Amino acid sequence: MCEIKPQGLTRRGALAGAAALPLVLGMGNPVSASPFDNLRSALDQAVTTGRVPGLVALVARGPDVWTHVAGVRDLDSGAAMQRDTLFAVASIGKPLTAVAALMLVQDGVLDLDEPVDRWLPELAEPQVLRQMDGALDDTLPATRAITLRDLLSQRMGLGIVFADMPLTRQMQALGVAPGPMIFGEDADTYMARLGSLPLAHQPGEAWLYHTGMDVAGVLVARASGMSLGEFQRRRIFAPLGMADTGFSGPADRLATQYSPNAETGALEHWNSASGEGFAQPPAFEAGGGGQVSTVDDYLAFGRFLLAGGMAGDQQVLSAELVNEMLRDQITPAQKAASPWFPPDFWDTHGWGLGVALRTAPENARGRFGWWGGFGTAFWCDPATDTVATLFTQRMMTAPDDAAFAEAFINAAFDAT
Repeated sequence: MCEIKPQGLTRRGALAGAAALPLVLGMGNPVSASPFDNLRSALDQAVTTGRVPGLVALVARGPDVWTHVAGVRDLDSGAAMQRDTLFAVASIGKPLTAVAALMLVQDGVLDLDEPVDRWLPELAEPQVLRQMDGALDDTLPATRAITLRDLLSQRMGLGIVFADMPLTRQMQALGVAPGPMIFGEDADTYMARLGSLPLAHQPGEAWLYHTGMDVAGVLVARASGMSLGEFQRRRIFAPLGMADTGFSGPADRLATQYSPNAETGALEHWNSASGEGFAQPPAFEAGGGGQVSTVDDYLAFGRFLLAGGMAGDQQVLSAELVNEMLRDQITPAQKAASPWFPPDFWDTHGWGLGVALRTAPENARGRFGWWGGFGTAFWCDPATDTVATLFTQRMMTAPDDAAFAEAFINAAFDAT
């Protein structure tokens, strides 16, 4: 199924396994939908070859929207994918949590650069490992407190570490290690376990992915006096018209999640639509990526950020705070101390508050968005007022699993 309102401005890019992919979006005289044929064919090929069970793609430039839907949301039942299918969006939920926290900054309840101890006493007076791979009791006091900016910029001192060492083993034993499994108990238990751990780095010293955003979600809940999901529904989703976004959704609209077999590449069932964590309200609302949503809801969210915090005629979040969210917060020294993948990630990316930023090449500078480990992608381009999303239900289990989605995003953005 495709829907298009093309009006004259030609754009193109390259998608792996396909020829140049012209996208016709913008304003001017009506044109044929044929420039979308290569893009549509490449997306369909990903389904017919079994790379993904199904997908929903959307590209919007200003008011003009193109979508494509292919495949199934569940391999066993054969239920067809629909434009409004709900996907577990994983880490592209991080900017939703960042916006929620920044709303509390706007309200004067929180401050980006003040300690979070008042709301998160579990993190008061943290201890820091003398060496990252050292014993858990070989620590020294933190040189300063953890702030909200540390959480949103991923510099709190805890997060993903791709190494087998005492800290990572203890995080796994406590169930708080970042990964596809969402923490199964409540937020207070999560914070108590996290607070029992030393930090891997001094606050603000290095970028470690993920954990800060789950903590930021707890902070929003405690500081607002309501659950993270309720706060986001009232303050973000309702004004933006994001009616399908939350921490659970009806099973008959959820896409079943699949993971590729490490040896054969065959897609194996990982989590059914009616399984725990998505069809029922979870015990822990994970701000780092526990939400479900649709491509159209993320279009609304992208337009809101591109408009500097405006939703219709309402200034939902100040332009100043949106600008701060989209400013690279990571210094060159911190990037050098923060390995990520691909190895040249920091050559072309930065990190704002809850969202990645493109810093190179020149034609990509200023773009913002992120990838979700359950197979989702969401990126925005202020230079062309473009929002691009690709939602699939194939989990990312290897560094190159984002290549197909990244090629699609580039095809959506790259100008002729």
